[in-house]
Amino acid sequence: MLSRVANSIYWMARYVERAENLSRFIEVTLNVILDHSAEEQWEPLVHATGDVEYYKKRYGEFTSEKVRHFLTFDRDYPNSIISSVCFARENARTVREAISSEAWETLNEFYLFVMKAEGAGIAHADSIFYSEIRKYSHLFGGIFDSTMSRDKGWYFANIGRFLERADKISRILDVKYFTLLPTVYSVGTTVDDLLWSAVLRSVSGFEMFRKRYHTITIHRIVEFLVLNTRFPRAIRYCVRTVGNSLSQVGGPAFDSNPALQLAAEIEERLATANNEEIINGGLHEFIDTLQIDLNRLGAAINDTYFGRRRSLVAEVAMHSQSSSQTLG
Repeated sequence: MLSRVANSIYWMARYVERAENLSRFIEVTLNVILDHSAEEQWEPLVHATGDVEYYKKRYGEFTSEKVRHFLTFDRDYPNSIISSVCFARENARTVREAISSEAWETLNEFYLFVMKAEGAGIAHADSIFYSEIRKYSHLFGGIFDSTMSRDKGWYFANIGRFLERADKISRILDVKYFTLLPTVYSVGTTVDDLLWSAVLRSVSGFEMFRKRYHTITIHRIVEFLVLNTRFPRAIRYCVRTVGNSLSQVGGPAFDSNPALQLAAEIEERLATANNEEIINGGLHEFIDTLQIDLNRLGAAINDTYFGRRRSLVAEVAMHSQSSSQTLG
């Protein structure tokens, strides 16, 4: 497979996953505010992007309408939902011969849906709209999985999808731990439970968490969202999937493959960690290091498999994505 084709498929999948994750965070925040009205709930979403300074220069205060427009319809912001969907479609368009017609048609419908919503304006972007974004992403993922041979193209899409997912889960977990609570006195209260429940719902993990645990605690959240090997949105599951997919696409042998080595190193660190050590050592510090490593892994994948080639839309989007967060 040409590196250009692999690169475009990889970024196509990353951008679809990025749009879905943003829609999840916004949708759940809209629902949380119905139970716990607080304008402060919008600022953490901007922190999760790592682009707080960029936002402040353009928008100033963190109001519902401004934050939702920034994350949803701001075409100048390369990581917004509309930018992500446009970039995903453009990457898919350049490699239509390498993906199924059904996958292309679904992604094109996704694109048209977002374009139509943009015309209606942010006032019409309610919980139902963000739920539809998530459904389109699921539809695309399901059709892509069911119509593509398990060859290099499918594995590169899998790498992009799960690397993006691991990054976004780590960011929302880090932001919640440091900025989502009104005060430290809310820890352990019904407000704390409500907001941790919102985090679980934002990754569609509430029911699976409840099946395994009876009560919500930070130790159980870390065990479930960071270290779990069976829940497909847990960070360790995502990293393991990236490593397994990398091993299937060929390329240099392990000893001379920095991408494979780094994926194995991150997975090993997660495999030997436990929730008590992570929390006692500082959850923020652990997540911050993990985010840096995920960015290093993305760079290693680019250098190893794409011949240092990065599509134009990927280059534009990645320049504003900070390698780590500073939340406190």
